[in-house]
Amino acid sequence: MTMTQIAPDTGARPRSGLATVISLLWRDKFAFCAALFLLLVVICALLGPLLLEGAATKQNLRGRNAPPFDMERDWEFFFGADALGRPLLVRIIVAAQNTMMIAAGAVFFSALIGSSLGLAAGWSRGRMSQIIPRLGDVIMSFPSLLLAVIVLYMLDPSVFNIIIVLAITRIPVYLRTARAEVLEVRERMFVQAAKVMGASDLRIVFRHILPVVLPTLLTIATLDFAFVMLAESSLSFLGIGIQPPEITWGLMVAQGRPYLTNAWWLSFWPGLAIILTTLSLNLLSNWMRIALDPVQRWRLEMGGRKND
Repeated sequence: MTMTQIAPDTGARPRSGLATVISLLWRDKFAFCAALFLLLVVICALLGPLLLEGAATKQNLRGRNAPPFDMERDWEFFFGADALGRPLLVRIIVAAQNTMMIAAGAVFFSALIGSSLGLAAGWSRGRMSQIIPRLGDVIMSFPSLLLAVIVLYMLDPSVFNIIIVLAITRIPVYLRTARAEVLEVRERMFVQAAKVMGASDLRIVFRHILPVVLPTLLTIATLDFAFVMLAESSLSFLGIGIQPPEITWGLMVAQGRPYLTNAWWLSFWPGLAIILTTLSLNLLSNWMRIALDPVQRWRLEMGGRKND
């Protein structure tokens, strides 16, 4: 009679996807802090205009250019007030919505269009493989900020137009990256095996190639989010971006420029919000590059074991 050994139940359960992400984030403290800050910015963008829009537009000329850290005033004026007496802290919270909306919209459309064109150019072996890259070269021949300035000078500088213009200028980044990745992946053995099994081109591209290319595109999109946000701030600073009564962080920096000598806080606080958001995006992008790469992911996992 043979005796079978039963392994003891240790109570361990497989982690969910969210728990795994949080665990990997915790092992990189800089990325974890960056993710928390970006989560705070997203919450401000979603709830800020609903709760504080009235306070952000209420003028008080008696309190114009009020200095920051005045404990005798309400919390809304902790960062001071602008040239019309409006609280800077509240306006920064409300302005997060337009700033994030423009950056997210431009990144989404540029990534969608550019990645689709890059997949088509990388997989195709006919004329499409030559025509599509030339389209990206034409767009890249114009400096992105200069192209945005020219277009917005002729069009109404609305949120929609700014999203479209910035999206067009960023399409070549995703196009060239996706094309280069597909050219390398399509020669791998699993793709050749899918061809032999009779899989269609669409199935091979979206079922087998896209999952391999997607981590690289997501990492680039995170970095590009910061670039687009800085580009929007530059356009607003030049006076051809979002126009009052709409508000963005870049517009707030531009509005505080005439008062830099006697009221530095008007431009400092929204500029600091731009810097911290951009820095957080860069840190999170570096973490994503490691976490999504099976070859380098062991660095985070080994770091967590050492801490344990």
